[in-house]
Amino acid sequence: MSKLITPLIEGGRGILLANLPPLSLYIHIPWCVRKCPYCDFNSHEKRGELPEREYVKALIVDLESALPSIWGRRVRTIFFGGGTPSLLSARALDDILSAVRARLPLDPDAEITLEANPGTFEAEKFREFRALGINRLSIGIQSFNGQHLQALGRIHDDAQARRAVEIAQANFDNFNLDLMYALPRQTLDEALQDIEAALAFDPPHLSAYHLTLEPNTLFYKQPPPLPDDDAAADMQQRIEERLAAAGYENYETSAFAQPGRRCKHNLNYWQFGDYLGIGAGAHSKISFAERIERAMRYKQPAAYFRHAQDGSPAQERHEVRVCDLPFEFIMNALRLRSGFPVTLFQERTGLPIHAITRELDAAEQLGLLARDHATIKPTPRGRRFLNDLLQIFLRSAD
Repeated sequence: MSKLITPLIEGGRGILLANLPPLSLYIHIPWCVRKCPYCDFNSHEKRGELPEREYVKALIVDLESALPSIWGRRVRTIFFGGGTPSLLSARALDDILSAVRARLPLDPDAEITLEANPGTFEAEKFREFRALGINRLSIGIQSFNGQHLQALGRIHDDAQARRAVEIAQANFDNFNLDLMYALPRQTLDEALQDIEAALAFDPPHLSAYHLTLEPNTLFYKQPPPLPDDDAAADMQQRIEERLAAAGYENYETSAFAQPGRRCKHNLNYWQFGDYLGIGAGAHSKISFAERIERAMRYKQPAAYFRHAQDGSPAQERHEVRVCDLPFEFIMNALRLRSGFPVTLFQERTGLPIHAITRELDAAEQLGLLARDHATIKPTPRGRRFLNDLLQIFLRSAD
């Protein structure tokens, strides 16, 4: 525990939030056609008919069980994640959105995003999605190279990837393309070819993720031949340079946007905003005037269904310890290239900025952080060695 934070706790002081942060809604759809070997998300292969009606009913019960904790608060963004939310029918999504609108005040211009797999794209279906009020797609392309898609275990090929983007362009003026680099046997030229293929569609937003081997995945148990660290670093640098030249702002570690096209939902996460998560395995962070709570729903769909019937879909709920709040805030906010306003720390944690003076000093001395009276942000070195920067604040929370 940080020596600077300790007196705040021992003196009997918790936190006090003058205003509650913006609120987002995350809706988890846990099924996919096939589990990818690199994926550690809460996703389950679809076997037989998708239990749409049963799941929609469970989501509505889940939402209603959470209403007392967010009563009267306006929802700024909605995000359907997974799994593969685009497996759902338009009717199911309509039922979910209608239930949300009937129970919560929703911003008239709320960003409503749906994650979609290119292997599930049907032109008519996506026209219906747009008519429901879904106004942003996030498309899991990963690569435009057929061999790399096979190596990643994706259900779509390169032709389907391009067709998916064409359908998105015809129906949505706001969409994101997810790409990955440092793929099995991938060369620098191949990584840049994926970027060029994406840029040809002029997407408002791009995400470029480094493939990592996560525990509890097939790739972790049976590692494929990946580019070494130097080769991966070269890919990252060249990708960032190419996207900058094309007019994209690298506003977060892996996120690139055309001017004015940042993802509002993810920005709320990174700025330590609040979010209600419903659905199997979904997480929530909800602030109150004197505390911040986290909750997690049951992960397995069968358990989620069972407990939703009882009106208690949350498996675990706890109040965030005061000593953990600085790291939780920093872990998110320092992913942003522009960092954060000094005042935001107290607004979102209820703690004064001097609670982390020692850590800020240490990071600045190592050249990982830059700050003035108004802003705290990672330096180029801090962005490159982000884990080292975060470790400074993590040690203080232990």
